[in-house]
Amino acid sequence: MKRSTLYLLGIIITIIVGIYFYINCCSYCSPMVQQQEEAKQEVAPTPAPPKASSYPFALSDGDFNYETQDNYNFNRSSPGFIEPVSENVTRGISPGLKDYLATHKDKVLTLTGYYQSDEDNNTAFPNLGLARANSVKNHLTSLEIPSSQIDIQGKLMGDMVADGNIFKGPIAYAFSEKSGNDDDEIKALYEKITSDPLVLYFDTAEASINPSEEQRQKIADIVRYLDKVENAKCNIVGYTDSKGGRQTNLRLGQGRADFAKAYLVQNGIAADRIASSSKGPNDPIASNATEEGRAKNRRTVISIK
Repeated sequence: MKRSTLYLLGIIITIIVGIYFYINCCSYCSPMVQQQEEAKQEVAPTPAPPKASSYPFALSDGDFNYETQDNYNFNRSSPGFIEPVSENVTRGISPGLKDYLATHKDKVLTLTGYYQSDEDNNTAFPNLGLARANSVKNHLTSLEIPSSQIDIQGKLMGDMVADGNIFKGPIAYAFSEKSGNDDDEIKALYEKITSDPLVLYFDTAEASINPSEEQRQKIADIVRYLDKVENAKCNIVGYTDSKGGRQTNLRLGQGRADFAKAYLVQNGIAADRIASSSKGPNDPIASNATEEGRAKNRRTVISIK
């Protein structure tokens, strides 16, 4: 092969190799190619935060209808609604709701309080939704709506979204007819409460009461009974062991009863519906000869009368 041919072949090979390396290495550095590559790398959009839930104050039954986007609002993990209540809500309650229930004695308004599972329930109720509904019920009764025409319940609402730290309107409203066996239900509730009253054991030095789930349900039962029976009272009796003088123990028992009363009032039971008293060392339920027995006798019993 002639030298000129070899020389030409070498040039061709050099050009081919140069093009190859340019395409695979250097061409990526060119602005146009770089922009094309960047365009291929799609950046996932940042998901928008979920929109805050907002439930209206909506009353509807037959010809009676009232609705406003305002409602009772609550801070996260709080059982008490934020004050002041909107004038639009107050206007719907009185005269609207008040007059409607006054002329429809056979009607019951059910308040359903919503809550989330990650909220802290530091109330006396089984769940925070029930505590919220009780708070709204107390406001309605302060506006002269009878509690006998109000039922309360709680509902877990997993998709409820707070607006910052505030839940907007986590209360729903529904009307129903009074059942024909209301008297039987109230009688059964009375027997349930009185046959197995709520008993709290604590020392007077304790600054709080932390009821169990079973005890919270008993408190909810007492609240329901007080709502339905006009002249009923929650009865709290404080007891002590036999150590110390009788008058001292009577004062100590009264202090325990008053402590429990303050706890219930704090959780939305009207103070004038609660009677507190002391029996001191009377009516022991265990032997005072042992520390275990004395601890059982140092108790506060909460029932109804």
